[in-house]
Amino acid sequence: MNMSFTMRAENAKLLERVRDLIRNEAMPLEEEYQREVGTGDRWAYTERQTEILEGLKAKAKAEGLWNFWLTDSDKGFGLSTVEYAYFAEEMGKTPLGAEIFNCSAPDTGNMEVLERYGTEAMKQEWLKPLLAGEIRSAYLMTEPDVASSDATNVSMSCVRDGDHYVLNGEKWWSSGAGDPRCKVYITMVKTGGDDTPKHQRHSMIVVPAETPGIEILRAMEVYGHDDAPHGHMHIRFTNVRVPVENLLLGEGKGFEIAQGRLGPGRIHHCMRAIGQAEIALEQMCKRALDREAFGKKLAQLGANYDIIAECRMEIEMARLLCLKAAWYMDQGDARAAAPWISQIKVVAPRTALKVIDEAVQMFGGAGVSQDTPLATAWTHVRTLRLADGPDAVHRRQVARSELKKYTQEKV
Repeated sequence: MNMSFTMRAENAKLLERVRDLIRNEAMPLEEEYQREVGTGDRWAYTERQTEILEGLKAKAKAEGLWNFWLTDSDKGFGLSTVEYAYFAEEMGKTPLGAEIFNCSAPDTGNMEVLERYGTEAMKQEWLKPLLAGEIRSAYLMTEPDVASSDATNVSMSCVRDGDHYVLNGEKWWSSGAGDPRCKVYITMVKTGGDDTPKHQRHSMIVVPAETPGIEILRAMEVYGHDDAPHGHMHIRFTNVRVPVENLLLGEGKGFEIAQGRLGPGRIHHCMRAIGQAEIALEQMCKRALDREAFGKKLAQLGANYDIIAECRMEIEMARLLCLKAAWYMDQGDARAAAPWISQIKVVAPRTALKVIDEAVQMFGGAGVSQDTPLATAWTHVRTLRLADGPDAVHRRQVARSELKKYTQEKV
């Protein structure tokens, strides 16, 4: 099997331009941007935040560094999943990175859905401004009253009433729904009865965020932080009426769309997590060489040489696994790619968490404070171990793949 993780020369040059913009333009503004949160309305962008974010986006767009996630060469750059992995890693090095280039979750997945399954009207109303970075979106699946790690449990009611569907129920962890620019939700709903095959009971429907009957109950907090002004919202739908034409692909097609939606986006967050690990290791090394204790540089104390070495080796292993999963995805065989995707969904966040935590240790009290980005990074990466399903779900898939090699029985 000829497996290659190389990048075409023209895309390597493109990556260098992305790396330069992130390192020299975005990262120097990151601390100032974060300081602005909460200086006014937490769920609105301050004038300075808007200036920073839109300024960086305008610069990226003017340089043609935009919508890298579009793999269709007629509409985007035609990057392979392997190539995109290198871009996503760079974007992961700053919280501003993905949005600067219009490569943010959940927008990339939602744009894929609208591109593949949306009507022409949907594309004009929602996809066009999303592609331009003018609005944001949210993906609503997880629910508070069922184990949503098994998506067949999703229970939000969606009942046809003439020319409309009527939605009732609650969603939570709706990432990005707190953003004032969020104008549309792609929502997983239940349209089939319990006598319908379980993977044909669900559908996806496009819901304008300002539809009457939608109530944002609260912002979910992650270890005490609300992630304003992005937010992960708990939302109630009460007799929300949505035109029938907003249903995507047809009733019972929710899981089919979900698989299409996940596309390369299934491991984008893994790629970005590796970038976060790289930044944490960089900060750890600089701290180890800058600070002294007990008459020595921190690097020379305790097991810090070993800790730094282990972090470097684990990052390299995680990156290679991520690239291998990306390579399998590029071959177009979803079944063959699945166990590798499950592996990296466990390994990438876990590796990044370990590296970030070791960096926190090197910084001492500053590491858990607002004076470094490490505490925020740790919180974000810890959430990733749940955002696309808990580790146990992914490990179960890996184990089943292994066991099938040795038995004809269902495992």
